[in-house]
Amino acid sequence: MRIDLRSDTITRPTPEMLEAIMNAKVGDDVYKEDPTVNALEEKVANLFGMDSALYFPTGSMTNQAAIKMHTQPGEELIADKYAHVYNYEGGGVSFNSGVSCRLVDGTRGMITADQVKACINPPDFYHSPLTSLVCLENTTNKGGGACYDFSEILEIKKVCEDHGLGLHLDGARLWNALVATDESPKDYGKVFDTISVCLSKGLGAPMGSVLVGRKEIMDKAMRVRKVLGGGMRQGGFMAAAGIYAIDHHWKRMEDDHRRAKELAETLHNNPAVEKVDPVETNILIFNLKEEVDEQVFFNTLKQNDIHISNLGPGKLRMVTHYDYSQEMHEKLLNFIKNQEILA
Repeated sequence: MRIDLRSDTITRPTPEMLEAIMNAKVGDDVYKEDPTVNALEEKVANLFGMDSALYFPTGSMTNQAAIKMHTQPGEELIADKYAHVYNYEGGGVSFNSGVSCRLVDGTRGMITADQVKACINPPDFYHSPLTSLVCLENTTNKGGGACYDFSEILEIKKVCEDHGLGLHLDGARLWNALVATDESPKDYGKVFDTISVCLSKGLGAPMGSVLVGRKEIMDKAMRVRKVLGGGMRQGGFMAAAGIYAIDHHWKRMEDDHRRAKELAETLHNNPAVEKVDPVETNILIFNLKEEVDEQVFFNTLKQNDIHISNLGPGKLRMVTHYDYSQEMHEKLLNFIKNQEILA
């Protein structure tokens, strides 16, 4: 039995999702004539109470489009040092938009309003880049699936309003945060100018992300998507999977969160493990003790067909998802409890 917890992106469509894909009504989305893509965009826009939405192939593309829509070359955005837009999007901030990043030393990928305020360059000081955008990430990837306190987001929004800054949310795993905190998508729609939500992570669709936002910004979205690579034609087949995922896979994320917490509790008691970060959603990050041979540890896992991610020296990650069954979970818990195997 293969257990793959490298990411929640490795999921495969369920039979029911495949049926939704096969039965999708499609057209040419570049002409905005694909009814299923249009339905997905309308659905997500309504969920967040936003003016409009646009379907993209990937989450990196939605983030990069949003940054380009918010900024001009030579300007600067503010983000946490762990931010996906800085660490995992191929330098796209500088390549696509000509924008630099002011990185904040936050807590588990989350920054505060005071930190944002301290990083804003004086707009009349022409020697420094003009600060124009703040990018937040919720949940945080490198921060171990941590969720923002919404009251802090409101404080950051006030700073942005006071200084004329845009506010973008990389919500690749926002669905997880909404389940964990019992917040409403419309709460986020009232605060952010643009939000990117992913359909291919915890929701389990084969591909795609949706960018939602306010009309004055989203009016630029079609052109920017074209610049970054263009639109898809009969995208409705994949959009149908996204609609099915939102309707059927969103609320079941509670199971992923529960299993991640149970894994964390079990790892706490393993003598090979130095530290386990707090678990709020479906991402679990832990550190090995210095005396543990990391390669031997990984080889032991692989020999037992268990696959996880390596984030750097001694820092490892597991991500639970809907393809990780209860049977797999019990097997892995028992494996970890056998301390002699990993110590």
